[in-house]
Amino acid sequence: MSIDRVVSGMRPTGAMHLGHYHGALKNWIKLQSEVPCLFFVADWHALTTHYDDPSIIESSTWEMLIDWLAAGIDPAKSSLFIQSQVIEHAELHLLLSMITPLGWLERVPTYKDQQEKLSERDLATYGFLGYPLLQAADVLIYRATQVPVGADQIPHIEMMREIARRFNHLYGKEKGFEEKVAATLQKLSGKQAKQYKELRTTYQEQGNAEALGWAKTLLDSVQSISETDRERLFGYLAGTRKQILLEPQARLTESSRMPGLDGQKMSKSYGNSITLREDKESLTKKIRTMPTDPARVRRTDPGDPEKCPVWQLHLVYSDAPTKEWVVKGCTSAGIGCLECKQPVIDGVLKEQEPMRERAQKYIDDPSLVRAIVADGRDKARALAQETMREVRDAMGLGYK
Repeated sequence: MSIDRVVSGMRPTGAMHLGHYHGALKNWIKLQSEVPCLFFVADWHALTTHYDDPSIIESSTWEMLIDWLAAGIDPAKSSLFIQSQVIEHAELHLLLSMITPLGWLERVPTYKDQQEKLSERDLATYGFLGYPLLQAADVLIYRATQVPVGADQIPHIEMMREIARRFNHLYGKEKGFEEKVAATLQKLSGKQAKQYKELRTTYQEQGNAEALGWAKTLLDSVQSISETDRERLFGYLAGTRKQILLEPQARLTESSRMPGLDGQKMSKSYGNSITLREDKESLTKKIRTMPTDPARVRRTDPGDPEKCPVWQLHLVYSDAPTKEWVVKGCTSAGIGCLECKQPVIDGVLKEQEPMRERAQKYIDDPSLVRAIVADGRDKARALAQETMREVRDAMGLGYK
């Protein structure tokens, strides 16, 4: 049994841009209204590629958090925290490294891919090889049921599942399981305990699969027991014993290739990005100086929107009538390139206006962000510590 929970994080390696917003943050904002969410700044992950110059990490961390809040992440719905402030991530990473075959890490597709893309950096470190294992710890420690990812990250989620499966296979035979079940049943009211026992009989003796759903509803409603207790009782009823680490599911996000100023995918490394809170003057200048269809040498030359980077931004920011106006005006030379760019400028500014407004109070009073992060950290640590107690006990380290 598990409580639906989403976990995701981002590395603080520089200013966030519109690609981050359309590729991830919009999805986070949607998810936080559906299930409990934990979103963290992955500052340890940033060290896997920036260990030689970590100076950018601290400032980027706080700027990133402001960007999240500005974009619409609601701390009343989501827990926001910094990875390195929840030390249990590192402990679980260490313990998982004891049981994870080296070949599992070497076969992750992004390992060699990133080495090639970042060939100018020295990535011959365990930190870089082991970052998928740290990712696994980030998720498994919260018993997350869902992880929002793009298709390229599915191998990472599958490895998390394999690691959880291997851990449970090695350590899932909980010592004193029946005694702990009996003790947990004592925490239920007499009516709840009776209903639980009837459901167990219905499932195990009569084979009624619906009893599992009824049991989940019953246990979710009990306030006097912990999440570990719920999982133990559900495992006893279902006959599966207890899963110490839960296998998460990938929640595929809608593919979003946010175009940059040159038509390539928006990326800081390409120098073609618009930051999430770009000031109006800078934003206007960037878009007005964007390259256009090379066939339009003169104002009177007709163009082809499909060959123009500006058209790709129209596909994101313009409504149907505006796009129709662009196609007609461009192909007939009825409008000039600067005219064509203005609706994009207006569209981006309109999108960013509420972000700048939401961000301002955090810029004026940074203690507000720190308070949100402290609250998120405490909530995250409570969940992480509960998992680690189970992990330590299972691995024979409970004497701590």
